[in-house]
Amino acid sequence: MKKKSIWIIDDDAIYKFVIQKLIAKSDLFDEVKTFSNGEEASNALKNEVSENTLLPDIILLDIEMPRMDGWEFMSEIEAFLKKENQKNIKIFMSSSSIAFEDKEKVDSNPNINGYLTKPISYDDLLQIAI
Repeated sequence: MKKKSIWIIDDDAIYKFVIQKLIAKSDLFDEVKTFSNGEEASNALKNEVSENTLLPDIILLDIEMPRMDGWEFMSEIEAFLKKENQKNIKIFMSSSSIAFEDKEKVDSNPNINGYLTKPISYDDLLQIAI
């Protein structure tokens, strides 16, 4: 199986540390980038496109973050995702919240592939890497 690249967009430093360890141990991904909010990640995504570099295969996107949360990030990159020539990026919202509204919002957004409840497990990584 070809290894993939993954971006983690989350403001929780401890969570990012733990998920990076789990990703490294899983040996499913060959590139991992982390961002502390949606604004950083949105700028990086636009940069990758303008420089024609490798876009992520998967994005793990936290819902609640300062500066630009997960929903604002999705609004920001919506036009980018609609471009037919862009690589198909799988986006998974992740949260420790069990709010029904969030899961409903994820289900109704065609650009989001799923919802993962934190903490994310090895099995979760395996499922999204396929």
